[in-house]
Amino acid sequence: MSSSLANSFILNLDSSQATLEVVGGKGASLARMAAVGLPVPPGFHVTTDAYRRFLDGNNLGEKILTEVARVDDQHAPDEASARIQTLIAEGTMPAEIAASIRQRYEDLGTDTAVAVRSSATAEDLPEMSFAGQLETYLNVRGGDAVIDAVKRCWASLWTGRAIDYRRRLGIRSEEISIAVVVQRLVPAEAAGVAFTANPVTGARDDVMINAAWGLGEAIVSG
Repeated sequence: MSSSLANSFILNLDSSQATLEVVGGKGASLARMAAVGLPVPPGFHVTTDAYRRFLDGNNLGEKILTEVARVDDQHAPDEASARIQTLIAEGTMPAEIAASIRQRYEDLGTDTAVAVRSSATAEDLPEMSFAGQLETYLNVRGGDAVIDAVKRCWASLWTGRAIDYRRRLGIRSEEISIAVVVQRLVPAEAAGVAFTANPVTGARDDVMINAAWGLGEAIVSG
């Protein structure tokens, strides 16, 4: 496996190559914060190139688009999603990507607990958020478990609610992709998110904080 090929699949968290197209909205934001020295937990990106390599290696691209194309007012997105989830779950992770993920996970520390976080290329943008639609897996331990969580994050790009959201916004399925961020887990006593504008009314003079005890699972689960 050439180093250039490996680097197209995995990037350092603070990489200057970690753009929206390569690591998705969440990943790009984390990369900028890490690059300026903010206290971001260490980790790495599994890029959109890795996702496309997985699709190509398992001949899934056209099959997924065919399933999505069937969704209309008579055909529920959940039905297409169930078939797509099965296709991705049964797909084989390319060996070069699996080896890179295992190595980078081991670099974080043996048996380290990590968060495995979806990062779509149409996520966390001013005109669309995808908030709560894609999956994050917490307290993941071991290389095999991380690889499995990465696949499940990829599959979450095609949940029924995500398919329906993109359809309503007119986002073409061919134009969407997904990366994954793997970070050392912070054993938080409480976790939350702060909105600098009211997410319900849009008022810019409101700051709203949603928080919960523990790792914040209740906050990010939609």
